Amino acid sequence: MDARWFAIWTRSRHEKLVRDQLEKKKLEVFLPTIGRWSHWKDRKKKIDWPLFPGYCFTRAQADDRLAILKCEGVVSIIGNNGEPTPIPDIEIESVRQLVDSELSYDPCPLIKEGQMVKVSHGPLKGVVGRLMRKGAHARLVLSVDLIGQAVSVEVDAADVKPY
Repeated sequence: MDARWFAIWTRSRHEKLVRDQLEKKKLEVFLPTIGRWSHWKDRKKKIDWPLFPGYCFTRAQADDRLAILKCEGVVSIIGNNGEPTPIPDIEIESVRQLVDSELSYDPCPLIKEGQMVKVSHGPLKGVVGRLMRKGAHARLVLSVDLIGQAVSVEVDAADVKPY
């Protein structure tokens, strides 16, 4: 059986420790990071933080499961009904290509079209509506269901969070 990518759920702030242990076990590991400035009293420094806090990824086979779970800081291998669920290679490679590029990127919640969202920034902060389109801007539909009427407005996609 070919090795597949799996998401490893880690304890808080244990992503790098888990990555290092999996590498020592000769497993291919991917921990996407993003540079953030950390400030202390006397200095500031750019530090690489996990892009997806609490997760790292490994390419493994079914018989690697126990070795993965024995790593300090590993909570579980993400899956359904107790079985690890593989991640399509294209998803991991797409994130890897972005991280390796010179483009600016930020993590954001996965919001599906039609999902109820709440505006977290700007003049509509606190407003709840249904996301109808994603892209550079999102079309937010605010409805009064009882009378069957609605109004839509464009908002910045970065300003909405799942409700």
